[in-house]
Amino acid sequence: MPKALVLYHYLYPDDVISARLFDGLCARLASRDWDVTALPCNRGSNSASQGYRSHETSQGVTYQRIWRPPLKQATTLGRLLNASWMIAAWGLAALRYKPDVLIMGTDPILSIMVARFWRRVQPKMVITHWCYDLYPEAAVADGLLNENSISVRGFKKILKPAYRSCDLVADIGPCMRERLRAYGHKAQEVTLVPWALYEPPSLPTVDANVRKALFDDSSLGLMYSGNFGRAHSHKEFLDLARMLKGESIHFSFGIRGNAAQNFKDAISPQDTNISLAGFAPESELQKRLVAPDIHLVSLKPEWTGTVVPSKFFGSLAVGRPVLFAGSKESSIARWINEYQVGWVISSQEDIARVAAELKELSKQTALLRDIQTRCHRVYHDNFSMNATLDRWDEILRELLERKRSVH
Repeated sequence: MPKALVLYHYLYPDDVISARLFDGLCARLASRDWDVTALPCNRGSNSASQGYRSHETSQGVTYQRIWRPPLKQATTLGRLLNASWMIAAWGLAALRYKPDVLIMGTDPILSIMVARFWRRVQPKMVITHWCYDLYPEAAVADGLLNENSISVRGFKKILKPAYRSCDLVADIGPCMRERLRAYGHKAQEVTLVPWALYEPPSLPTVDANVRKALFDDSSLGLMYSGNFGRAHSHKEFLDLARMLKGESIHFSFGIRGNAAQNFKDAISPQDTNISLAGFAPESELQKRLVAPDIHLVSLKPEWTGTVVPSKFFGSLAVGRPVLFAGSKESSIARWINEYQVGWVISSQEDIARVAAELKELSKQTALLRDIQTRCHRVYHDNFSMNATLDRWDEILRELLERKRSVH
């Protein structure tokens, strides 16, 4: 039975999305006869005072939690100290654990740095990295760091040998892969996307009450639901909504995050086809996801390749096409064009074109249903949990067999 060790900051029973995805990976490997041990911290992601047991087993996965000081993630200093603590603890773990395969994520930031130490201590081990967000590139996109600053150049210099220590670098979109190549690694490359937490086997039924509360009696409903941070833009959506004013098309925003207030301030009393909805708790999320006809997703161009909004996959999973505001070079734009599952707007010309298409779509119920059916099929064929996790198991076994044949 091959042994896998997983390094990720927050895991079971934490309910943060990335933790649940990594837990899914751990559980699937355990069900496929892997001996899986995970080393998360003993704190909750939303409350440093919330502690978990140091040792626990769930779904065949052994969780050996690392004690971490109760420092708040909400502060910059706390986040940096927590990251440093976990990176140091994981480095020391190389002296104790002897797995066949090491799997690392990107929480905390820069945790890939431990790969170099593990490679030196255990040269025969398979080292893999599943990159969800890219640092320091994301900090540069956010304006927190300057691309040419000493700190950014220093981080990249340190990170290069870490990436070069990996046997597999898994991205969550081709635009991220292109950025990762700048580190000069020779690892195998693969795209393994974050699947949706809600995967109905067929097109789900819309709750009429939820639908009416969000869009009243409009023929076509578009919604942005989820976190709205500094990586997300809203101008394109406002321009589109204003161009469609007077049509039976309504835009609803159920958002929270550090840029949500900026969006709310930009709405005027004349924007009568735009409304705000409360942020949906997870218990109501399924009804919320199904209610709109189209989901809105955005990513500012400068963030391209540093993150890939996971709500794209959640939208397709419930059979909803995506209207994406962002760079045409982003992974989401490429998938939308490849699979014909939505629209991309990155210029005023795009907005005018899409507005005309939405006007027609609002009058063609059968066409909208066909598009939604295609989205649901595309998701299950290409992006589902089973597709991603089966690919993980396959790749890890291939890498392990190749490594053993060499040594």
